[in-house]
This record gives sequence, structure tokens and C-alpha cells, in this order.
Amino acid sequence: MQVDIQASPSFAMGTIRLGAGESVKVEAGAMAAMSSGVEIATAAQGGLLKGLKRSMLGGESFFINTFTATTGGEISVAPKLPGDIIHLPLSGGAMLVQSGSWIASEPGVDIDTKWGGAKTFFSGEGLFVLRCSGAGDMLVSSYGAIVERQLQPGEVYTVDTGHIVAFDEGVTYAVRKVGNWKSTILGGEGLVTDFTGPGRLLLQTRSSQELIDWLTVSLPFSRD
Repeated sequence: MQVDIQASPSFAMGTIRLGAGESVKVEAGAMAAMSSGVEIATAAQGGLLKGLKRSMLGGESFFINTFTATTGGEISVAPKLPGDIIHLPLSGGAMLVQSGSWIASEPGVDIDTKWGGAKTFFSGEGLFVLRCSGAGDMLVSSYGAIVERQLQPGEVYTVDTGHIVAFDEGVTYAVRKVGNWKSTILGGEGLVTDFTGPGRLLLQTRSSQELIDWLTVSLPFSRD
């Protein structure tokens, strides 16, 4: 498939061009437009149990749509929040993608839910990540622009949990609070993740959790 990303990084949309017989898996609700000559099939990816696992644990939709070009065509996809889309080719390795950031991939890419472990249990953000593995092209979205950082062996880089998009499976990570609990609660900083290289790390310039917190404070409560 061929990918063309437009209106990046603020309001990105990805257009996927398919040859005759080619298919692409797309997160439910991410399709923005499509041409004629493309058919859609909806199913729980990997069967009922795997679909439930993705939905209940990974924060993703229970169903995945598969678009197949009968004579050639295109489909445009867009994320829920304003931001960027990045085209990530996989060649047999795996990346861990923040729940909600996976948007589309070729059939050769397997999408599964990976338990973050007890170390992320109290994070409130990014409790689960999706393990994307195999061979093929993948589209990943963000809230805000995407910034890529290549970690060297042994290099440690600390990121607020709300700004994580994806990282290579070989990158190790540990979640911790910033300072003591008083500074965490009163200082406006939550939990952070320490990443240790080598490997690639993708960050987003905005945090959806911060947006939610701002809206919660700013919007008036409804009164009966």
C-alpha cells in the first residue's frame, strides 16, 4: 500500500492507496472517506476473546474494519483528536503503542494487548499498550505533533506518561511518581516513565489527560 499524510502535524489525515486485492485493517470509526472499488468487512480481530481483550484491556474498539480494494482504490483515515499521523514500517520486530494511538495497518501486522504490569497500575494514563508486531506498514496517531527520539544503549530518558505514543519493544521502561506524593498531587505533575535504550521513542507534544483535566475544571457543571 502507498500512504500520503496531509495537514500534518495539527490536523493530519492519512490516505492509503490500495492496489487490486490489497487490504488494510483500520480502527473502528477512523475511516474519514473512501473511493469506489473498496469493500469493507467488520469483525472482532483475532476472534471473540482477542477482541474482548483489546476492548476491555486496551481501550480500543472491539471490532476492526478491514478494507479491501477490488479494482484498486483509496481510503482516508483520521484520529479522534487533532494531531499528527506517522507512517511506521515493521519488518519482523515489534513496537508498543499507547492505547488509542493505533489507527491502521497492513494484514501482516498483528495487533495485541500487552499488560503493562503492576508498575503502571496507578498511572491513570497508559495503563495498557498495544503490541504491534510482524511485517507491514502501520499508521499511528497522536494528540499534537509527534517527536521522535533515538535512545542510545544505556541512555535513560524520562517522559510524562501522557506524552507517550510508541516505542520499540527492546526499550525497557519503569513508571514512578515525581518526587513525593505531596509534590505529585499539589505540584501539577503526575507520574513519569523512565525509558532506557537502545531503541526508538515517539512522543506527542500534547497530553489528552491534561485536556480532560482542563475541561473538567473549566466547564460548568450541569444543574438539574
